[in-house]
Amino acid sequence: MTTHSGSVTKAEHFRKLHDPGPQPLVLVNVWDAASARVVQEAGASAIATSSSAVSWSLGYRDGDHVPWGLAMAALGRITHATRLPVTADIETGYGRTDDELRATIHAVLDAGAVGINIEDSAEDPLTDVSEQSRRIAVIRATADERGVPLFVNARTDTYLSGRFPDAAYEETLRRAESYLTAGADGIFVPGVVDLHVLHQISSRIAAPLNALAGVGSPSPAELHDAGVRRVSIGGNTAKAAYAKVAKVASEILADGNWAGLAGTRSHAEMDGLFQQGPKYSL
Repeated sequence: MTTHSGSVTKAEHFRKLHDPGPQPLVLVNVWDAASARVVQEAGASAIATSSSAVSWSLGYRDGDHVPWGLAMAALGRITHATRLPVTADIETGYGRTDDELRATIHAVLDAGAVGINIEDSAEDPLTDVSEQSRRIAVIRATADERGVPLFVNARTDTYLSGRFPDAAYEETLRRAESYLTAGADGIFVPGVVDLHVLHQISSRIAAPLNALAGVGSPSPAELHDAGVRRVSIGGNTAKAAYAKVAKVASEILADGNWAGLAGTRSHAEMDGLFQQGPKYSL
């Protein structure tokens, strides 16, 4: 397997986007080629996929239910549709064995992505720390063999799972330290937007902290001041899009009201997203 020099350049650029600066890296998560192009057009500096949104778009529930081949094909379409660096949400790795995990990382790199999210929610309450750390080490070694400085964003569901009501903070720090030692580059802690807690976490880990945001969350600037270096919105982009589809459909089917279609993009504008795009097949 070979790696194009462009992937290395994109990977290095993506890493720099996590450096301390006046604002955090804000990622509006996508699920297909069109959403990637729209987010790029809006001024994004990088593209992140959402595993839940990809799953829903392909007819599957979130949580490691989408088939590996479909997930990788969707990623390929996204990376081919944008000039920006892409980071892929690979859930728990789309496979439990080391060979399956390596295959996922090779596929991610072959698709042209330069970052991943890998989560520890495969078991109940969460994957054992030592086992998850070992898997992260496998990922790191696989990417290094390809010569790509893949940004490994280690997600821990210590808060999101609700399984550590009295010890989420301590468990987060324990897992973060182990994951970083194993080769992770960043720590993603969804389920917490309390600025005080985020500040405590960010001050105790030697890596960029990623927070998951949505309606009611602090602003990117406030999150930045709390030490957050990366903000993503996960499946919320797709939820908003599908809510719009539901509203339009309900209004049209109920009383023939076309008002929900006002302000939509024209056919030419949608086609225009891809006029300069590379040709590819999957």
